[in-house]
Order: sequence, then structure tokens, then C-alpha cells
Amino acid sequence: MSTRQKTRIKSVLFLFILLSTCLLWAQTSVKKEATPEDLEHKVDELFSQWNKEDSPGAAVAIVKNGKLIYSKGYGSANLEYNIPITPKTVFHIASVSKQFTAFAIAKLADEGKLSLDEDIRKYLPDIPAFDEILTIRHLVHHTSGLRDQWDLLMMAGWRMDDVITTNHIMKILSRQKELNFKPGERYMYCNSGYTLMAKIVEKVSGKSFFEWTQDNIFKPLNMNHTLFYDDHQKVVKNRAYSYYQSGNSYGKIRLNYANVGATSLFTTVEDLSKWALNFEKIKVGNKNLMQQVHERGVLNNEDTLTYAFGNHIDKYKGLQLIAHSGGDAGYRSYLGRFPDQKFSVMIFSNLASFNPGELAMKIADLYLESFYKKEKAITEKESEQEQISSKVLQEYIGDYQLSPGVILTISTIDGQLSARATGNPRTDLEAITETEFFAPSNNAKLYFKRNNEGKVDQLTIIQGGREMNLPRTKQFEPSSVDLTEFTGKFYSEELETSYTFSIVNKQLVASHRRHSDFNLIPSKTDFFTGDIYFFRGVTFERDATNNITGIRVSNPRVRNLYFRKMK
Repeated sequence: MSTRQKTRIKSVLFLFILLSTCLLWAQTSVKKEATPEDLEHKVDELFSQWNKEDSPGAAVAIVKNGKLIYSKGYGSANLEYNIPITPKTVFHIASVSKQFTAFAIAKLADEGKLSLDEDIRKYLPDIPAFDEILTIRHLVHHTSGLRDQWDLLMMAGWRMDDVITTNHIMKILSRQKELNFKPGERYMYCNSGYTLMAKIVEKVSGKSFFEWTQDNIFKPLNMNHTLFYDDHQKVVKNRAYSYYQSGNSYGKIRLNYANVGATSLFTTVEDLSKWALNFEKIKVGNKNLMQQVHERGVLNNEDTLTYAFGNHIDKYKGLQLIAHSGGDAGYRSYLGRFPDQKFSVMIFSNLASFNPGELAMKIADLYLESFYKKEKAITEKESEQEQISSKVLQEYIGDYQLSPGVILTISTIDGQLSARATGNPRTDLEAITETEFFAPSNNAKLYFKRNNEGKVDQLTIIQGGREMNLPRTKQFEPSSVDLTEFTGKFYSEELETSYTFSIVNKQLVASHRRHSDFNLIPSKTDFFTGDIYFFRGVTFERDATNNITGIRVSNPRVRNLYFRKMK
């Protein structure tokens, strides 16, 4: 063999080896597409810490392209008997119930049996005639201004594990003399409105809400393990019981609700998947009705809300997300639908500390990664946080009034700006510009604003399509307040209850015949902050001679409820 032939053979062999190496590199460098089994294994890993006999847990169902593709249970439905959670375990799903109540109202409107813009007193004459007309549409979108039923009951001395019926709620609502705000003026989440909506369904249909929803929603969809729980003594097979965690042990949280509309739907993840599929292939309702239940609320000033008929309509990583969460006692629930991707995920839990929404989005990340829009992320290195001088950050530190008795405190830790609302955990803020920050855990943007003198005097928060302006509060010295003039007994006709304020160990203390005592801390002139959520802000009122005549009490969902000082 000639030298030229040997050289040619070597060249061919070299090219063959080089080509093989390139092909092998290309094959190994291409990301292998996850199989259904891979994805299911990753979902199981998300729930692994609760997947044990001696722990409360969760149930999950995933719907994709018109089919239920995965459902499973983790942990125990009943810790006393070690009964495991399965996809057929029945959970109380709290406020996820609201979309069914709103659907019922929308269906009756679609059938011409009621109008969304009717005065609610047409059907509920026991509700007081306020200065402004309340419509059904106001109830649907949480723009009614009604005070929230749970906060009112707590202020009146009820415990959340008491037996609470619809009749109890109707009685306390019928005694209210004022609204939180003019109807349609703003959005404030209100359970009362959805209890009233269920009552309206009963008035219009002549059936109980339990019966109407069975006949018009659950039976047609073959949701055979689903019901509105209107009797706290009713036996429900395969139900989960709720718990809270304390250290390494768990305790029971009882729930004795016998009220429906705002809450109290009992269902399974597999049953709820049939509801999610109904939005893709309609069996109950029609096209016009489905468009109606996705109509977002509009305020009097024409601002559009993200809330629509029992659901929040927003975006997640560039994709439209229609979702709602729920929480009562130790139950936690979440249903999220990505309509454009025909993908839904629902998670129920019986552990109070469980966060189903967070887990649902992690599941969405597994299945929808290819759909996400690649947006520039602000990493710690890229963030302008390091570029903002400590002097500027110091100007933002302080307290901002979020609502009566609720303060948002801005502080810094190791040069990192953070925010903490009264009674809530601290959340870190990422800098976008020198005045604009982002709270990833709350999906909210914060803007610091200066007055004409250049001083920071306001914080604006934009979250879920809503804008909130928080004025900066001035520093106040509690020790300068003479507590003796704030003592006495204060009575509310609207709640038919009273509180006694007295001084204990140099602290103003509020006492009630059913609640534990709690402290009232001076925050500014004639204003105290309670260290319990339902008595958060207390404003003392005086007459012309400067004598205290009463108080106005506020919390996140009740504003300025009046208590008269008794002689």
C-alpha cells in the first residue's frame, strides 16, 4: 500500500471519528424532554415532606388538554385513625367555594330570573336601607362596602369554632347601620356578600342553596362527592379533618360552620377537576354565561379590578391565570386555571401552615416551562439595590398607614430594604429603580414618593391591579399618654356587645366576656392599636367639652364600627 493511500485512509478515519464525536456531543447536549413519569415523580417530590402516616397532608389533581392526567394524596386525613389522604378524600375548600356561588348568580341572570344591577333588598328586605343602593353586582365583585361577617362575629364575641349558621350571619348583618365605604368606590374582600348571594339564589329559585347547586351544577357534572355543607351535624364519608402544627406535634382545629355561599363547599380534587374541565368543554352553562363569569369588576371611577365572579384574573410568568385560594380552620385550598394552555391544578390540604398556591405554581413550572415568556430577571448581582446609597434607603425607613390599625413598617437589614405589615412576616424588597421596588413574595410593586420639600411622605403599592396610597405616619411617644381618661365600658348596638377598658400594669387592657384580654397601645392622639386582629384600630371620640363619648373600631374588613361609652 502506497504512502498516499495510507494518508487518505488516516484522513477518512479522522473525519469519521470527528463526525461521531460531534454527533455524540449533540445528542448529549440536547435537553431530554421530561416524560409524564418524570413529571409525576417531581410532583411527588414536592409533597414528600407531608407524605407520611403521622402528618396531615394534601391531595392534588392536574388537568391538561381536556383530561385528568394526575391525581394523588399524601399524608393522613385523620391522624387519630391514620386514614390516608387519597384523590377521593373530601375536603372543606373554604373560599374556593365562591366561584360556584357566583356561577349560580350568573346562571340565574342568564336565564332572566334576576338582574345583576338590582337592589339586593328586593330579595333581602331584612338588610338595612343604607344611603346608597347595594346591587348584586356589588356583592359579586366585593365592592359593596358591607362589613365582613367573620370580623363582625369575632368583634361580637364569637369564636370561629362555634356553630355558625346562615341565620346567625343574617342577624348580625341586619343590625349594621353603616357601610365601610360607598358601594362601587373601592374593592374590599367581603364574605358577607357571598352569603347574601346564596340567600338570593334561594329566594329566586325556591330551593335551598344545597338543592339548587346539586340540581344545576354538581349532578350534571357527575361531581358525586361534592356538596354545600349547610348542616354541621351532617355525616360526610371520607372527609378530612383539619390540624395545626405546634413544634413536632399536631392539634385539631374544629370547624362547625352551617353557612354556605362564602364557604363550606365539600369536594374532592377529582370532582373539582370536572369543574375545571367544564370551562374547556361546556356541559353546564353556555358560551355567554362563561364569558359573564370571567367579567372583571369595575369601580365607580372606571378602574378595572382583577376580581371576577369568585376568581382573580391575573398573569403568572406571562400566562393568563384564573385562580382562587381558600382557608378556614386548618383547611387550605387552591384552584388555578391557565385557560390558554388548557392546564389546571388544584390542591387541598388539612394543615393550617400549608401553602397550596405556592405548590400549585411549582407544579405549573414543571408542566408549562416551555410556554413562559423569558423576562429579564433582577438577580442580586444585577439589582440596583447595591447602587442605591444607604443614605437614600434611610429616607424610606419608617411606618406607613395601610389601614386603620395596620401599619406597614419599612426597614433595612444588611443594606436590604424590607417591609412588614402589622401581624405579618417580613418580606424583602428588590430595587428596580431608586424609588421603585418589587416584593416577589406578594407580587407587588412599591413606589416611594416625596413632597414639595423633597421628604418621603407617601408609599404607593400596586398589587393585583389595585393601587393603594399609604401616608407616612409621624413618630409618637406612647409614654406621654395619660391612660386613665381612656378607661370605661363601651357598648355597640350593632353587635349587641360591650368591652371594658382598664389599666393593668400601666397598660390599657380590653376585656370581653368571651375573649381573652388584649392590649391597646397608643399610636397617635386618641388612637390606639390593638394586639388582636379584629380590634386593630381604636379611635376615641370626644364631645365639645373634650370628654370621651365613644370609640370607632376598625380592622382590615370592618371600618369605624361605633361603640358608645356607657355611664
